[in-house]
Amino acid sequence: MEGEVVELYELHYSDLMQLSSEKASSEIQRLGSISTNVMENLGPDGPGLIAVTGVPEASNLRRNLLPLAQKLALLNNEDRKPLLKEHNLGSDVPLKNPNRNVSSFSMQLNYEQCHERSDCRVDDVEFGNGDDEEVDQDQFKKLGCTFKELGYCMMDIGLRLAQICDKVIGGQELQQSLLESGTAKGRLIHYHSAVDNDIVREAAKRNGQAKARNGKVNKNEQSSLKQREIVSSKDQSNDYGLWQQWHYDYGIFTVLTDPMFLLSSHQETPTAVGTDSPISSEQEFPSPGGHTYLQIFDPKKNQVFMVKAPSESLILQVGEAADILSKGKLRATLHCVCRPPKVENLSRETFVVFLQPAWSKQFSLLDYPLALLALSDQKYGVCTKGTEKSRQVQEELSHEIQKIVPPLLSRLKDGMTFAEFSRGTTKQYYGGKGLQSNKYMARR
Repeated sequence: MEGEVVELYELHYSDLMQLSSEKASSEIQRLGSISTNVMENLGPDGPGLIAVTGVPEASNLRRNLLPLAQKLALLNNEDRKPLLKEHNLGSDVPLKNPNRNVSSFSMQLNYEQCHERSDCRVDDVEFGNGDDEEVDQDQFKKLGCTFKELGYCMMDIGLRLAQICDKVIGGQELQQSLLESGTAKGRLIHYHSAVDNDIVREAAKRNGQAKARNGKVNKNEQSSLKQREIVSSKDQSNDYGLWQQWHYDYGIFTVLTDPMFLLSSHQETPTAVGTDSPISSEQEFPSPGGHTYLQIFDPKKNQVFMVKAPSESLILQVGEAADILSKGKLRATLHCVCRPPKVENLSRETFVVFLQPAWSKQFSLLDYPLALLALSDQKYGVCTKGTEKSRQVQEELSHEIQKIVPPLLSRLKDGMTFAEFSRGTTKQYYGGKGLQSNKYMARR
């Protein structure tokens, strides 16, 4: 279910700069009002997200970087591996698994280089016909450079928002925690369309058959290929509703781009386009629902909301570490990413930067409101909006979320380091006896 749409509060980049500046301003009253709005939207009674608009160069960098996520995801492993190495990129999902729903390409980004700008000018992306079998190296020429340039821009926004929140909360806990960590992690993410999944599986199957003909596949590999085909037929029906399961980010802030949607190759376009001709794998398509397909869940209202963000904006989302460090003055966002219904050839591209404290950072429960801790370990509230049928659906979803999202109280202990907290959280979500399968998302 898509749920009610929530439009994010918009913070313009020029206001962000003024709010995070140490210089006196003649617009104290207006900026004070904006600061209050920011805290209300990131706080316990808000959605836990805001949108930052008007960021210089971000739109152009986004338009050039995001299509590369799909191109990388659909490359065969032999072609992709040297490209990733050349641009200092890794991955935290098993890219050899043909049944993956998500492909992710990652890089550590250093705060000391955050304000450095390289000569990373790229022309506006042109969507080609996608028919060339050989890898066009030129299209990846500035992959690493564009990745870092946009990543540093987003890190700077996260630091400035931490500074704004610190001014209201008191102290410099959030900003200092980010700087002490030294690094953030950037991820370029491709959410596979159903057609993408078919392409990857068929390619893996052909590759396996070719190896078998050449005598390069041992019995274990043959068994693995057969098992993957079995898993494929099961997963296709079970996971179709979500690209990424319900979860909290456990860092301080997550900064992400407004997503881009691309149509997959050699498929008929959705009826909204009004044509039945085959199209390129790189044709951009408007969001079918007019929103991001990022869903959030409000535990107090027991209600799901679909997030709508301004076009080409950057979105900032609160993680659990910010919730803990702010003593509950900021609220972590429970969220998932869902697939557009009835559109099998639409993929979703985004770029995300995860800002977190140092692994050695210690968490204290002193002064953290006990009522909020208790709330995290209780049943969610009762949905009072919508028809009786929609309320019933919301209640059922609430129960399902409680089964797969471990409450904060079960994962957080006084004096625990961020490393211990993140390890315990990851284990409860995806470990051997975890509440979710790790096929839904890259581990943080």
